[in-house]
Amino acid sequence: MSEGFNLDDAIRKVPDFPKPGILFYDITSVLSNPSAFDYCIDTMVKTYRHEQLDAVAAVESRGFLFAAPFARELGLPIILVRKKGKLPGKTISRSYALEYGQAEIEMHTADIPQGGRVLIVDDLIATGGTIRAAADLLIAGGAQPVGVFSVIGLPFLNYASAVGNLHVRTLIEYFGE
Repeated sequence: MSEGFNLDDAIRKVPDFPKPGILFYDITSVLSNPSAFDYCIDTMVKTYRHEQLDAVAAVESRGFLFAAPFARELGLPIILVRKKGKLPGKTISRSYALEYGQAEIEMHTADIPQGGRVLIVDDLIATGGTIRAAADLLIAGGAQPVGVFSVIGLPFLNYASAVGNLHVRTLIEYFGE
């Protein structure tokens, strides 16, 4: 994959979705473009190939799509971070604020590696609430969240204040209109 790939061209921007005044960055256009998707996964692998990771925590649902090929390439297990009520085993859960609402996530306690170093993967980081909740669950389960990877970052929504000292890496950032 070429280093000069322009990911911005592959991301569809949808004004006034899901409500007026919101500019939605639609990652599905990256998924429907094999070159863009390859660029994302290849860049993730190059970025983290030499870091000590024990697992990848994939945030529902589009985070699954980026975490799975990445984890397979590096031979890492995946911890699913799901909406409450979607996992059948023993879970831990955490509520958090969204950009425009409230939600709750959970993960299987058996999937969290005790003392393990875990990378959190999502498609887009906006306010950081989901990432903070995922990191808190990993800590509560005995793991160490060591960073966050997201294809898109929206720093104008101040995700840095929510994620604290977690190192965030994004492939592209948007700074508002």
